[in-house]
Amino acid sequence: MALSTSMNSFSTIPKASPRNPIIFNLLRTPSLKPHLKLNPISKPSSLSLFYQPSNLRPKTQCFQSTTIRSLFTGIVEEMGEIKQLGMADHGGFDLKIRAKTIVEDVKLGDSIAVNGTCLTVTDFDTRLGEFMVGLAPETLRKTSLSELESGSLVNLERAIQPTGRMGGHFVQGHVDGTGEIVGKEVEGDSLWIKVKVDKSLLKYVVPKGFIAVDGTSLTVVDVFEEELCFNFMLVAYTQQKVVIPLKEVGQKVNLEVDILGKYVERLLSSGFVDSIKGS
Repeated sequence: MALSTSMNSFSTIPKASPRNPIIFNLLRTPSLKPHLKLNPISKPSSLSLFYQPSNLRPKTQCFQSTTIRSLFTGIVEEMGEIKQLGMADHGGFDLKIRAKTIVEDVKLGDSIAVNGTCLTVTDFDTRLGEFMVGLAPETLRKTSLSELESGSLVNLERAIQPTGRMGGHFVQGHVDGTGEIVGKEVEGDSLWIKVKVDKSLLKYVVPKGFIAVDGTSLTVVDVFEEELCFNFMLVAYTQQKVVIPLKEVGQKVNLEVDILGKYVERLLSSGFVDSIKGS
C-alpha cells in the first residue's frame, strides 16, 4: 500500500559548528601543503585523549578505504557508546567504543560500520567489551562523526558474511555526505524524520527507494525537490534500536545513497546506452 504524509510543521535551525576546536581544524579543506601537521596535546581535554598508557593490542594505522572491501546490510546490530576520542599519530583521531555483540568475535583489521561509516578495527579488548577504530581527517570532513563526544551512542554493524541474510540493502559504508535533520513529527507510535541534503545527493534519492541514514537501511517516503529534503518513517521497534531518534533538529546524519543509482548515472553518461542502440 502506498504511503504518504503531509509535513508542514517542520522548523529549521542554523547548522551547528563542530563542538571541538581541534576537530574543527581537521574539518577545514586541505591546503596545497604536502601534509597536515598537528601539534601534540599534553593536557587532558574534553576529548578524553589517549594520554594514558593502553593495555590494548598494538595499533595499526587506519584510513577509510576507497575500495569495496566489505559489505553491510544497513540492519543495525546494536548501539555502542563512545568511551574516548583522541589524537592519533597518523594525523586523524582514534575512537574507542564500548559494545557487546560487536566484540564477540572481533579481530584486528575487521570492518565495522559506525553510524554507517566503514572503519577498521585497530585495537580491541574483549574483557572490557571495547574496540578502537581510526578516523582520518577526510573521514571527519565527510561524515557527522565530528559531532561525537564521550557518552554519545552510535549505530554499529559488522560486515555481512556470505551465509547471512540480506535484510536491508547493499551498503558499502562509504558515506556520500551528510544531511541535516530539519523536522521530527510523531504519528501514533511512529516517528517521521525530514532531512535536508545537498542537491548533488538529492538527485539519487527517490520515493520508495533505499537510503542508509547513519548506517540504517531505510525507505524514502517522499522527496521535496524545492526544499532539497526527503523524509522517512521509523516504526516503534526501529526507534528503540538506532540512534536517529536521539538526535535533535539541526544535527547531522551520515548519508549513503543507493549505489545502483550511481552506476546507472555512470552508464548513461559514458554513452553505454547509445552504443547499444548503434549495435
